[in-house]
Amino acid sequence: MNQVKTKQPNTMTRQSLRSLTTDAIFLALALVLSIIERWIPLELIVPVPGLKLGLANIVTLFALLRLRPRDAFVILFVRCLIMGTITGPVTLAFSLAGGTLALLVMWLFSRWVNRAFSVVGISVAGAAAHNIGQVCIAALIMNEPLLLMSYLPPLLLTGLATGTLTGIAAFPVIRYWAARPMAFTLKSR
Repeated sequence: MNQVKTKQPNTMTRQSLRSLTTDAIFLALALVLSIIERWIPLELIVPVPGLKLGLANIVTLFALLRLRPRDAFVILFVRCLIMGTITGPVTLAFSLAGGTLALLVMWLFSRWVNRAFSVVGISVAGAAAHNIGQVCIAALIMNEPLLLMSYLPPLLLTGLATGTLTGIAAFPVIRYWAARPMAFTLKSR
């Protein structure tokens, strides 16, 4: 009997494909949350220009804690690039500076998750870092170093609230996937 052998993709290829697909799904989710966030007129409630809820940071926090830090960075970077092509280069600079600093701080804090820092605490630290990164870029672009003294305190105060809300929103999803560790691994045939 003549059997045709089908070549099975090796495990590394399957893992890479699975990782790429997972990152793409979370990137799409982060983009949708970024767009939805732009529709929420938060400045009408809290008169701080440029204030956002940080909904896409739910995805970044999840990717950092349940995927790999590299995945979180790729999702963040590509999201910023895509949104930057829509909103312009200045917004891209703000997003990359704030997002990168937030991701670095959250990554440092995540090393002690559930020991010293909760998911909400990590989210608040990320929100504060995001605000610091954005104000530093604003001070640099506008050549106004006093922005750090005048604009940063209200942003940090609102960042406490938005970081808490983002962390509370991310917590059940992160906990759900923690109970299912096989959710992102390949099943063997």
